[in-house]
Amino acid sequence: MPPEVGEIGSEFHWDPAVLLSKEATPPLLPAGHQLYATGCGAMSALLRRLARPGRLHVPSFFCMGVAEALSQDMPLAWYQHLPGDGPRWETVHAGPGDVVLAQNLFGREDGAGWRGWIDAHPDVTVLEDHSHDPFSPWARSSTAPYAVASLRKTLPVPDGAVLWSPRGLDVPAPAGPGNEGSDLKLTAMLLKAAWLDGRPVAKDTFRTLQQRGEQALLGSDAPPGAFTSAVLPLLDIAGLRAAATGNVRALESLLPGVSAGARGPAGAAPFRVQLFCADQVSRDELLAHLARHGIFAPVHWRQDRHGFSSGDDEAADRAERILTLPVDHRCGPAEISRMAGVLSAFGARV
Repeated sequence: MPPEVGEIGSEFHWDPAVLLSKEATPPLLPAGHQLYATGCGAMSALLRRLARPGRLHVPSFFCMGVAEALSQDMPLAWYQHLPGDGPRWETVHAGPGDVVLAQNLFGREDGAGWRGWIDAHPDVTVLEDHSHDPFSPWARSSTAPYAVASLRKTLPVPDGAVLWSPRGLDVPAPAGPGNEGSDLKLTAMLLKAAWLDGRPVAKDTFRTLQQRGEQALLGSDAPPGAFTSAVLPLLDIAGLRAAATGNVRALESLLPGVSAGARGPAGAAPFRVQLFCADQVSRDELLAHLARHGIFAPVHWRQDRHGFSSGDDEAADRAERILTLPVDHRCGPAEISRMAGVLSAFGARV
């Protein structure tokens, strides 16, 4: 069946229009970087290489699946970092031999606080996670020992992550052959493109491939697939960042309650638009309302208070109320306007 009119969000499809024009300058990945299939796998490989005796300090508002995977490499401790608030430095109880995982949450932070903290704690290894804006001013000017960014969150590639050391330290190389999940995801991207073009492709076909690919890729420390490695130097990353940022600003201007202070520093490319509902029930109702209108909004990130979680009640509360509006480079003015209208009809507030 052909796609529903106006579907917004969900997994990327492949579109050659995202490639550089002949006149454009290709982006430069950090010097001395290593490419991995996943950001989680890259971080795990680094922790195994460091083999520190201490603990890994993780922000309390973070992907619980990644945190649980990393707990197999180092014992975890948690510090509070909430959306819009930044880290609470008094909760970062790290000492010599520890590793602290810092993050540019939703691509809206400038890293100034972390630079000062790193200078004041030379015996602590800091690993920055730039997955929400891999090419931000903070990422490009980092002073941390190590940094990582998952690329497939913001770029239309089936897999991929970059691990580097802003200080020029050695970083581990990926292990073994490529992961089959990359091929599954790429096949899904190609079939989704055909589906969007109205070809007789069943939606369940590429959705199943996407899910199988994600499952295969979980925590993979393999190199990225051949497609990702070949296409990265050819992507118009500056154009993709600019388009996504313009769409974020356009949608924010149509939503009540968005303040300029939440929009991030100059040169940032904020990761989509986050909404906070009154409670989990209203959040889940809004998710369902959006889905009925062909808008598929993910949750970053769910926390199971009765299972693996940060133990931070404030982080868990926000995780129960948050959703991310899927406004990226694929959206145009019509999609932005329609998304704002669907939200207005529901009565959602930021």
